[in-house]
Amino acid sequence: MTRLRMLAPLLVAATLAAVAVATVRDAGCDQPGYLEMLDGGGYELVGGCVAAGDLLVADPPPPAPPADDTADRG
Repeated sequence: MTRLRMLAPLLVAATLAAVAVATVRDAGCDQPGYLEMLDGGGYELVGGCVAAGDLLVADPPPPAPPADDTADRG
């Protein structure tokens, strides 16, 4: 029974690795894409299987109001 307990995590890891390899292999992306440096110093993804509409980006939070030290004195 202890041999099974020692081998179980190894078997689970091997199974998960095989599933990960199969998932990547069957992802269906013919052109992997590459990052291209822009003039401003940023990068842009060219090609690939991800379109701009596929990514959900949350709006940035509004800036915090400035602290008013005079309101605490009084």
